Amino acid sequence: MSKQIKLTNYALIDLDAIAHNVAALKQRVGSGTELWAVVKANAYGHGIVPVARTALSAGATRLAVARIAEGVALRRAGVTAPILVMGYHTPAETEAAIAHDLTMTVNDEAFVRALAEQARDAGVQAQVHVKVDTGMGRFGRLPDELLSFLERLTHYPQLALEGLWTHFATADEADKTFARKQFAMFRYAAFLARDKFEIPYLHVANSAAILDMPETHLDAARPGIAIYGLYPSAEVSADVALRPALTLVSHVGRVRTLPPGASVSYGRIFIAQKRTRVALLPIGYGDGVHRLLSNRGQVLIRGRRARIIGRVCMDNIMVDVTDVDGVQEEDEAVLIGRQGEDRISAEEVATCAQTINYEVTTSLLPRATRVYIGG
Repeated sequence: MSKQIKLTNYALIDLDAIAHNVAALKQRVGSGTELWAVVKANAYGHGIVPVARTALSAGATRLAVARIAEGVALRRAGVTAPILVMGYHTPAETEAAIAHDLTMTVNDEAFVRALAEQARDAGVQAQVHVKVDTGMGRFGRLPDELLSFLERLTHYPQLALEGLWTHFATADEADKTFARKQFAMFRYAAFLARDKFEIPYLHVANSAAILDMPETHLDAARPGIAIYGLYPSAEVSADVALRPALTLVSHVGRVRTLPPGASVSYGRIFIAQKRTRVALLPIGYGDGVHRLLSNRGQVLIRGRRARIIGRVCMDNIMVDVTDVDGVQEEDEAVLIGRQGEDRISAEEVATCAQTINYEVTTSLLPRATRVYIGG
């Protein structure tokens, strides 16, 4: 494949896998719950515009992002579906939000005033959502603040309250005690709110809750990591068959044999104990390969595993191919994904790099060109 694509490094994104995952998750939540695809952080590293289009075609009714700039990028690409912005923003950013018809999560009155002024000047009524902080402790109104905040929102006819939501802190853990406590807090707050205000959407379910907590599906569900074929953790149900969508590919740039005592890369943390065949791959942390994979990670070459040796550099890694027969320049090397009968998962990479699969894919930088198949 490397000879066909002719790129040094690339992330191959299978849009058919994205579509499959969206459809499977939509089936999980059922016809009474809308599916809103979370495509923040460049669609978890997969590419925001192609993934957004694919998710909408596969059954998602809306998109969710964290930044206004992400919503603007989607609008400029011609995406017309509703887009919910879930993160914090300053009043100075409200002009772009109104100009691009983004649905904002509002959290404080300074932002509310600025958004209402922009909506008034544009002659539109903007849809807004309010986040309830039930235990994440980072954004949103506390339950005992909610009713008074919603009452103050009614003073701004330029804004229409469309939804209430919260976010789970522990839904991806086997022990759902705190997640259920959060859900109970939200349901009680939402019950009081809906008694006084018309609120079309209640939404709380992330990927983990979609898989394990069907009672949380409500009016809409917001899958993120699961759209990309990755499970939130090893502690959630895997009975929805997800297909990983991303394969990270490099190629062999040089092969040479080092004598015993030769060192590899910065800091000399690898010193050959015997004659060692070393392959250079022109990919590094400048492309998103975690430096913690130094002397630990593995890649697939000719269907065999080869260990990363020495420190991961900005632009290169070196791998030990002593036991992989016939390795030569331009051979394809897979850092994430399948080659032959073996597969290196994002979860395996995450374990080796002491992180989570979310960070493995979102860390991929633009130098690893995205190439799309399917869709």
